[in-house]
Amino acid sequence: MGMRLNCPFGRKYPSPQPKDDAFFMAMAYNEGIRAWEEDEVPVGAVVVYDRRIIAAAHNRIEARQEATAHAEMLVLSQAARALGGWRLNGCMLYSTKEPCPMCAAAARLSRVDAIIFGIPEHRPLDPNAALPQGLALRNLPNPPHPSVRCGILAEDCYALLRGFFSQRRGKIPPIALGH
Repeated sequence: MGMRLNCPFGRKYPSPQPKDDAFFMAMAYNEGIRAWEEDEVPVGAVVVYDRRIIAAAHNRIEARQEATAHAEMLVLSQAARALGGWRLNGCMLYSTKEPCPMCAAAARLSRVDAIIFGIPEHRPLDPNAALPQGLALRNLPNPPHPSVRCGILAEDCYALLRGFFSQRRGKIPPIALGH
């Protein structure tokens, strides 16, 4: 992608008690920070099994020069290796933004129990509006469908993406993006 950008956002250090959706989304958010630091679009994901993180990844499209190196695809592969098989029954996928159709289909085919994401794919964040399940997840073919929740740390996840693209386009100086 060219020029290296400094990420002005800090990592999140949530209390480990309780390990709830906000905790796991904060860990995905931290993966998004790592993506930014590596000059990748700041999307992060984690897979949780039995209330513990078994896989964590962030976008690596530029580093690998691979169109499919989305955070969600990478984390699903890591989770399959961690569990010793491709069926991820009992797992939950957390992503800072709604998985694209490719990643949503992979999550469903992997049989994750739930997909939890911060912000919808094609809808700007409106803090006063409900965050509906996105198109990619509504249109998944064939059951079983994982349960879907969205809006977890939505404002933080949106600020991270907006900040990255604003800085990249030179619209917001890095110092003004503070969180």
